[in-house]
Amino acid sequence: MKNNRAIGNIYEKKAQSYIEKRGYNIIDTNYYGKHGELDIIAKKDTILVIIEVKYRKSLKYGSGLEAIDKKKMRRIYKTTKEYIYKKRIENVDIRFDCIYFLDEKIFWIKNIAWGDEVGF
Repeated sequence: MKNNRAIGNIYEKKAQSYIEKRGYNIIDTNYYGKHGELDIIAKKDTILVIIEVKYRKSLKYGSGLEAIDKKKMRRIYKTTKEYIYKKRIENVDIRFDCIYFLDEKIFWIKNIAWGDEVGF
């Protein structure tokens, strides 16, 4: 039986492939900062997209999107802020998305928050 981290890695790779096929460039993956981790950092045009990836075998504990509560969003925001500072990224809009898998079905929820909604 695979552990949660191994399963997470598998689905993060699937998510990367999925968004690349849709014209997004992967800038970074699995960035670990002081406040948490960013699963996928991608860019399309002038939009920097921070993507949280979730996997659910069933809806027993809710969808992947429901796992991103305000506390989790604050950690993602703080880690994003740290990331753009360290990488000296400027002049981009920032969007937060969620890609979640329900077993093998993929859902891409764009705009779970825009940068200006969480302090950018």
